[in-house]
Amino acid sequence: MLINKPGLITRRSLLKSTAAAGAALAVGTGGVSMFNVRSAYSQNLPNPADVLAKINVGTMVKKEYRDQYKLGDNDELWDPKRDWIRTVDWEAVRKEHAGKTVRFAIGAADRESAQEQIEPFAQLSGIKIELVAIPDDSMYDKVVAEFLSGNASFDAIQFFSPWLGDFGAQGFLKPLDEYISKWGVPFDDFYETYQRNYGHWADKGVLGLPFDCDIQMVHIRPSIFKKIGIDADRIKSVPTYDEMIRLAPELNKAEKGVNGIGMMCGRGFWATYTWQHVAAQYGLQLFNENWEPTFNNDAGVKGLETIVALSKHAIEGVAAADWPTNRAAWLGGQVACNISWQDSGTQATRADQSKIGDDVLTIYEPRVAGGTYAPPNIAGSTSCVTATSPEPEAAFLMLAFLTTASIMAMNEANANGVAPGYKSVLKNEKLQAVAQPAKVWSEELDYAWCAPRLPSGFQIDQEIGFLINKVVVGEMQPKAALDEAAVKVKDIMTKNGFYAGKDPMNYAATEPGFWMGKGKPLPF
Repeated sequence: MLINKPGLITRRSLLKSTAAAGAALAVGTGGVSMFNVRSAYSQNLPNPADVLAKINVGTMVKKEYRDQYKLGDNDELWDPKRDWIRTVDWEAVRKEHAGKTVRFAIGAADRESAQEQIEPFAQLSGIKIELVAIPDDSMYDKVVAEFLSGNASFDAIQFFSPWLGDFGAQGFLKPLDEYISKWGVPFDDFYETYQRNYGHWADKGVLGLPFDCDIQMVHIRPSIFKKIGIDADRIKSVPTYDEMIRLAPELNKAEKGVNGIGMMCGRGFWATYTWQHVAAQYGLQLFNENWEPTFNNDAGVKGLETIVALSKHAIEGVAAADWPTNRAAWLGGQVACNISWQDSGTQATRADQSKIGDDVLTIYEPRVAGGTYAPPNIAGSTSCVTATSPEPEAAFLMLAFLTTASIMAMNEANANGVAPGYKSVLKNEKLQAVAQPAKVWSEELDYAWCAPRLPSGFQIDQEIGFLINKVVVGEMQPKAALDEAAVKVKDIMTKNGFYAGKDPMNYAATEPGFWMGKGKPLPF
């Protein structure tokens, strides 16, 4: 998760098929076929092997990180057999698509970096990319306006995955199943939680390619735990949330300037995400089969009570803490035990980002008595093609390039917060050597919990979080806050067409993505 996404957007500031050659259409008065134009264009492109050779660790991973982990220029942090850019037939891509133009919507702040990322794709494919910069602080509103116009100014976009319900329900996104099959994209290499929640949407097929594949985790400082007599261990140091509550006041006093607990309880979605994380371990399910809110039950209340108990020994201002606040405190060495996203565990080891160094250990998710083992897949982003795109297949190919295994693995090696969601990447031993959380992360994803991508899902997260925040600051009791939140959520869903005979989102098709751990033994 990148750190510079303001307000509404996310934690980061992001970034038609033609006829076959034999049926090429003639254009212009000279009878020059489009196929011939594309053929001539593709003949001027570099050898794909030469371009691919430069998409490697030596070129794309920062030198200080290569030196830190003694990485060779051609070390493979991924499985080349599952790395789409090294298995697709680029000559076939060029034959069909060279000379076409794809318009790619990105946050304005990322225009320059995005241009660098897409240049190799243009060389490989012959597809021209036009970047459509959208102001970061109004991206959602601008994108919705574009979609509603019926003629969006872009063909492809990467966005905050909780928005998938807004765009999917309205038919704004192009199903990608056909292209995945045709071009051999290894969609099955994504962990199932990402396939179901960043890719598939209800019963509408695959609407997105997972991009930034998040999970929240718990990270500890071994040196601080040592001061209270506990040896660092991924399983035993904090086996339960009850034990975390017990240890919190001791950790809070272990070293001057270090707080016991780090977490995000700021108003709105930040508080919601922390509550979902903890309450999921108590068995939280947000809705029943009729899409009626059920989160104000015992699991939801216990999760909120746990947060309140931990907040008494958390960083100063925890009730206002968002991602940048939490990250700064953690990487600044001011937290002993941090509940946050996976990248906190990788970035902690990078000297140019953190004061912690090797004093970090990402542990297995703490359990609760009688609960579930449900590490939470929260936030993230996905890559989609617009339903109105005149070049949807070319746009898809660009997104397949940007989300390919090698590039995602090198994002993780660079500790830039863009998280890979591929099994073949996170289970790669060389990747695990440069990404401290990756071993636990790779195992926990088989048990992941995730909220459904509902229409107005972000508004729902906001409303719940406003009330959770009131509990953290002592203005409300947990049960009363969640009861009020359930009423607000049902009202939002009613306005989105639920409970009227035909729900906009098929529950039976969505429910399998709620929790991946059902019926599975613990990973340890």
